[in-house]
Amino acid sequence: MVDSLKFGTSGLRGLATDLVGAPSAAYTAAFLRHLSAKGGIAPGAEVLVGRDLRESSPAIAGSVIGAVAEAGFVPVDCGELSTPALALFAQTRRAPAIMVTGSHIPADRNGLKFYLASGEITKADEAGILVSLKEMGGQRGTADAARPAPEARQLYLDRYRTAFPPDTLGGLRIGVFQHSSVARDDLVTILSALGAEVVSLGRSDHFVPIDTEAVSAADAAQARDWVATHRLDALVSTDGDADRPLLADETGAFLRGDVLGILTAQFLGADAVVTPVTSNSSIEGLGSFAQVLRTRVGSPFVIDGMEQARAAGARVVVGFEANGGVLLGSDAAVSGRAMAALPTRDAFLPILSVLAAARGADLTLSAFAAKLPPRFARSDRLEHVPQQNTAAFLARLGNADFVAGYFAEAGAVASVSSLDGLRFILVSGDVVHYRASGNAPEMRCYTEAATVERADALLTWGLKAAEKQVH
Repeated sequence: MVDSLKFGTSGLRGLATDLVGAPSAAYTAAFLRHLSAKGGIAPGAEVLVGRDLRESSPAIAGSVIGAVAEAGFVPVDCGELSTPALALFAQTRRAPAIMVTGSHIPADRNGLKFYLASGEITKADEAGILVSLKEMGGQRGTADAARPAPEARQLYLDRYRTAFPPDTLGGLRIGVFQHSSVARDDLVTILSALGAEVVSLGRSDHFVPIDTEAVSAADAAQARDWVATHRLDALVSTDGDADRPLLADETGAFLRGDVLGILTAQFLGADAVVTPVTSNSSIEGLGSFAQVLRTRVGSPFVIDGMEQARAAGARVVVGFEANGGVLLGSDAAVSGRAMAALPTRDAFLPILSVLAAARGADLTLSAFAAKLPPRFARSDRLEHVPQQNTAAFLARLGNADFVAGYFAEAGAVASVSSLDGLRFILVSGDVVHYRASGNAPEMRCYTEAATVERADALLTWGLKAAEKQVH
C-alpha cells in the first residue's frame, strides 16, 4: 500500500492523491474483513459513512461507499457532518462507521477514521486492519447508491438542545469563525438555540487547515480584530471535522485546549479525568478531581485510560487532549439534564460547557479562566519535517552530554519523561516537550512555565533550537 498512508494518533492519514480510489477502497474492505473476523459485524449489516468539507472528501467517500457495497454490506451515506456527530449516530444505531476526514492537517492530505459499533477502534484494531490489508487482493471501490441519513446531523444537534437549557447563553454575543469547518452551520444553529446572538464570520469556499494546538499569528490577529469590531463576548470555531474546539475570550485571546478540558471537566462534575502527558501540569494540583490519569497522545490511549478509570469506580469520567477535544467517558448531567457518554473527541461539548459555566458565574471568559492556577502552556510545530529526522533528533536527546549542551541556554534539566516523545522538566520547573506528530510530517513542541512570557520565550527558543537539528 502507498507509503504516505499511515495510522497516527487518530485514524489513517496521508496524501489525498494516495487515498483517492483503490487505496481507500482497500482500507475499507480490510476494516470490514477485520470486523467480520472478530464478530463485530453481521452479514448484510449497515455501515455508516460521513465526510468533511475538504475537496478530496467526496471522491474518497464514494470509494468507501462502493467498497462497503462490494463487501456485501449496506452503505448509509450520512453526508457532510462532524466526526462526533457520525460517532454518536454509530453509537445509537449500533453500527460501524467510517469518517472521511483529514481533521486539521493541510488540504492536500486526507484520511479515514474507523468506528466500531461500540466506539473508536483501538490500536489492536489498527494492527488487525493492516494484517487484513496484506491478505486481501485489490478493491475497485466503484461508486454505489447509498441510503442518505440526514438524521445523523439532527441527532447530534438534539443532544445539545436537550442537555442544555434553552436560555443557557442568553445575553451573550458570540462570533462563529466558520472557515471550512464541517460544523460551521451547526455551531450557529445550536448557539442560537441556546439564546446567544450569533455573528457568522470568515466563511471559506476552500478548505482551511485550522490546528487548534498551533493557531497561526494571522488567525490570532483576526480573532482580536473580530472581537473588537463586533463587540463579541466570545469567538468560537473548530478544526475541519469539528472534534477540536477553538474558543477566544472577550479580548480575542484563545483559551488553550487543556484549559478548556479542565473547565469542562469541572462543569460536568468529573471525579476522574484522563489526559495525555502534553496537557497542563497544574491538573494534579487543582484538587478538583479524585483521579488524574496521564496517557500518551492520541484518542485511543485516552479512551483506554477512561475505561481504566471506570473500572476503578469513577462515576463521571472526562477525557481531554491538549488540542481541546473532550471525550465523555460516562453519562453526565447538565443542570439536571442527562447527557449520554460519547467517548470520542468532541468540539461542541467544551465550547458549550465553558460558555455556560462562565455565564453561570456571571464572569467574562478571561476572568473565568483566570480562576485556574497561573500555569501557562504553549505549543506549535515545525512543518515539513520527515519522521526519520524527528526520530534522529529525539535519539540525540537521549544522550546526556548532548542534552547538557542543547539546554544550556534554556536551563538545566532536572528530569525527563519518555511516555510520549521526550518531556524535559527543568530545574526551574519549566517544561520543554518534543514529539513527532502522528498525523503529518511535523514535529511538535510544547512548553510550560509560571508566566505567559516565559512559556512564549521557551517555545520560541525550543522551535529555533530544534529547527537547526531537523532541517
